Amino acid sequence: MSSASVVYLPSGKREQTKVQNRQSILDAAREVFGELGYEQATVRDIIRRTGLAAGTFYNYYRSKEEVFAALADDGARRFAPILKSLRGRGEFEGFVREAIVAYFTFMADEHAAWVALRPAGEPNLTVQGETPEMAAVFGEVKGAIEDAIARGHGPAVDAEFLAAACIGVAREVCDKMLMRRPVDINKAADFAVAMILNGIQGLHEGAL
Repeated sequence: MSSASVVYLPSGKREQTKVQNRQSILDAAREVFGELGYEQATVRDIIRRTGLAAGTFYNYYRSKEEVFAALADDGARRFAPILKSLRGRGEFEGFVREAIVAYFTFMADEHAAWVALRPAGEPNLTVQGETPEMAAVFGEVKGAIEDAIARGHGPAVDAEFLAAACIGVAREVCDKMLMRRPVDINKAADFAVAMILNGIQGLHEGAL
């Protein structure tokens, strides 16, 4: 290729194009995974849906596994501000319930296409490891617990352990909720909240 045929974009325009391409890939992947299922979907299916060239796709992701991980990351990034808005609005028990309901509602909306098209009982995919966005969500939960303890509205327990326990319960119950038809957010939230709050009450002094 001659130098005359090369198009140089201003750095701001290049960055904007990168953001748009990445978002196009994530939007297309969400649709494809919902319609075809994760196992049946291929990178080619995602590329077709974006309208981008194959080479452009591989500039951002090397596999559908990487795309799925990026979708999880994107969801965590968008959920963190929702969680942050709930902090400090009342008693600790109220925060737990509001946060669980918000999370389950967010996930049900995120996976609406999957829920509509997937057979009931089909397991959900999970992402191994922790990304910066997931760490931010953990930080919000831990921070809310620490704030509640400082105000005398929360349990005097290890905030880091409790945050991990809350997130673990929420994730596992949410996964099962999304596998059921119909998806019952309130029933799942009632169960998860009861597990968390009753578990806190049952902590003995040696575990605090």
